Amino acid sequence: MKFKQAHTLKEVAEIIGCTFVGNENHLVIGLNEIHRVEVGDLVFVDHPKYYEKALNSSATTILIDKEVECPEGKALIISSAPFDDYNRLAKHFSPFIPQYTMVGENCDIDSSAIIYPNVFIGHNVKIGANARIGAGVVIGDNTIIDENVIIGPNTVIGHSAFYYKKKASGYDRMHTCGNVHLKKDVEIGALCTIDAGVSATTVIGEGTKIDNLVQIGHDTVVGSHCLMAAQVGVAGCVTIKDNVTLWGQVGCASDVTLESGVTVFAQSGIGKDLEEGRTYFGSPCDDYKVKFRELAAVKKLPEIINNL
Repeated sequence: MKFKQAHTLKEVAEIIGCTFVGNENHLVIGLNEIHRVEVGDLVFVDHPKYYEKALNSSATTILIDKEVECPEGKALIISSAPFDDYNRLAKHFSPFIPQYTMVGENCDIDSSAIIYPNVFIGHNVKIGANARIGAGVVIGDNTIIDENVIIGPNTVIGHSAFYYKKKASGYDRMHTCGNVHLKKDVEIGALCTIDAGVSATTVIGEGTKIDNLVQIGHDTVVGSHCLMAAQVGVAGCVTIKDNVTLWGQVGCASDVTLESGVTVFAQSGIGKDLEEGRTYFGSPCDDYKVKFRELAAVKKLPEIINNL
């Protein structure tokens, strides 16, 4: 999430009552979780295992639970509870605003867009020319829908991210302050769910077509001209590049990259990065030829056992 205007390190630290290391006039322009940080962002870290990753990330301000050596050009904010203080900042700069009408405030809906009955549109939503929004669709705050996008009935775009921290008392949700961007000529089927970025943007690229009953997790970026068949489930922070095809009931773990031109056969499970232009099958998936040979070998096991 980018702030409406840049804030100094001192200003940000004072919001959460924390000390800081660095120039008090060091600028913070937004906040983000570790997978999608950019230069100027604040990121949090609360475990030594991840200190190096956070300190060496693109983030230039690190909210951390221990004073460590600060990399050149960066700043630290020292907190006893970085996750909680990150949430406080997210809620401060992007507060939850209740809505009791079917269309929220500050929306920009093109006059040529077709909006069917019982569509709920949150605050600050933009809907482009010739978009078609099916009956019962829910569109969350700050969603951007470009021209010629089609969304099927009862789909939810921009629901809160599924992102929690486990504590002794249970699970604490990270406050969602990201959004969704559906680029031009995207088609989304019925009963799909595309979660908002927890702090960045969940993107569906130009010309991508998504079947019914598909789930896309927070901060996932899908490239152009991809195909996803029914009941595909993609976790958060996944990068799917252009011209990728996922057939029915494919499941994809978080924080992996599917390179351009990948095809994954139905009911496969993705748990690692996939290489450009290759075809995969199985759970865990591998090159489809390898998996087919494995299946053929398994069928021969009874005969082999009987001949022992």
